[in-house]
Amino acid sequence: MSRENDPQQDEAPRTTPESRAQPGYELPLRLLLAFRVIIDELHERIAREGHPDLRPMHGFVFQAIGPEGTTAVELGRRLGVSKQAAGKTVEHLEQLGYVERGTDPADARRKVVRLTPRGVDCLVRSARIFEELRGQWSATLGGEEHLRALEVALRTLAPGDPFRLDTPRWFGAP
Repeated sequence: MSRENDPQQDEAPRTTPESRAQPGYELPLRLLLAFRVIIDELHERIAREGHPDLRPMHGFVFQAIGPEGTTAVELGRRLGVSKQAAGKTVEHLEQLGYVERGTDPADARRKVVRLTPRGVDCLVRSARIFEELRGQWSATLGGEEHLRALEVALRTLAPGDPFRLDTPRWFGAP
């Protein structure tokens, strides 16, 4: 068959949205969207499991409090917010039953914020849900090796400590 009679010769190469170069601004938006998708799904599930009042910022607060607890001053420092903003968040989470304030056994003058059993339960459930969501993403991407490749690529692009607890402040949250 000659090239003149080849019907495929007349067709332009087909492109898909995935094969075309995307504008530079789309990458950060897609990364943010992926973050939103997984966090929104987590919060939908955690709400059904008895924690309907939690917001994405609260996860950062729980991590900043840590297993040993912390003071409001230190919590504010870790989150990148003022002591007053940290105190207001603690007060809200205390009303919801996720944290409690008490004295430091080593120094009675210090007030320490700790997670309650309800707060710990939330973290345990969140960890399980994140594992389930990771499994779903793995299946969506075609298997564990594809998800691992994505994770390696993201670690290369965004090295350092993934627990940047000051992210809510960066977005402008109190």
